[in-house]
Amino acid sequence: MQKILVTGAAGFIGSHTCEELLNRDYSVVAIDNFNKYYDPKIKKRNIKNFLKNKNFSFYKADIRDFAKLTQIFDRKIDKIIHLAARAGVRPSLKKPRLYFDVNVSGTLNLLELAKKFKINNFIFGSSSSVYGENTKIPFSEKHRTDCQISPYASSKKAGELICKTYSHLYSLNITCLRFFTVYGERGRPDMAPYKFTNLIYNDKPIEMYGDGTSKRDYTYIKDIVSGILTALEKNFRFEIINLGNSDPIELKRFISIIEKKLNKKAKIIQKPIPKGDVKITYADISKAKR
Repeated sequence: MQKILVTGAAGFIGSHTCEELLNRDYSVVAIDNFNKYYDPKIKKRNIKNFLKNKNFSFYKADIRDFAKLTQIFDRKIDKIIHLAARAGVRPSLKKPRLYFDVNVSGTLNLLELAKKFKINNFIFGSSSSVYGENTKIPFSEKHRTDCQISPYASSKKAGELICKTYSHLYSLNITCLRFFTVYGERGRPDMAPYKFTNLIYNDKPIEMYGDGTSKRDYTYIKDIVSGILTALEKNFRFEIINLGNSDPIELKRFISIIEKKLNKKAKIIQKPIPKGDVKITYADISKAKR
């Protein structure tokens, strides 16, 4: 039975990934530090049922803690799915050092340990935000990614660059997966699907940034997990792959869909588009389909 290390295991994508790994009879070594970006109780609830599974081992640890990570790696890990990160574009503008410390230095720690323990399959959870102000759509892995407009996006791009370097220098098999606006069960409370639904349902106002014409490529969590597990089993030397739905939805339409489902009218407060936000995300998924 292969042993898979999952970082950020109690988060939205991480908990779904752990669930599918267990369903496929992998042994899971899970790491999370339950940071307070959103309520840690939600994260603890995400993995509560897994704790009863004999193939699931959990460690509360921070990926910046190299000594603690080294102890965990002594459990003879076969492969790594690195999903731990400081999330969120807008908060990264207020705490850029924290974002680079976690998202870049933390990733470097894991790569160093992958090298040391000769772990030859490493999945890195990247983000569509690396495309930044790229004007070519849909976003292809062949497009330039030197126009990020938030510290979060820059930290994710830096993570990709470190991965490429370690793959080249130490012959590590590494796949960087660029996630596009993930939604679904156990979704993050700060993201629009959960946040807007909750506010509209409770007759509270929602904040709409801009004129409502911005677009996001909402991607269902099960499709993201399927992509992660496929990459895990493929052992690419080094690849960057978009995981998206390739069907961006305009913000105004997105709000109207929620209104119809809830049979309620949204109370909208219009605000300027914040710094760091992009106008559109739109994945070219032809590479993922191959």
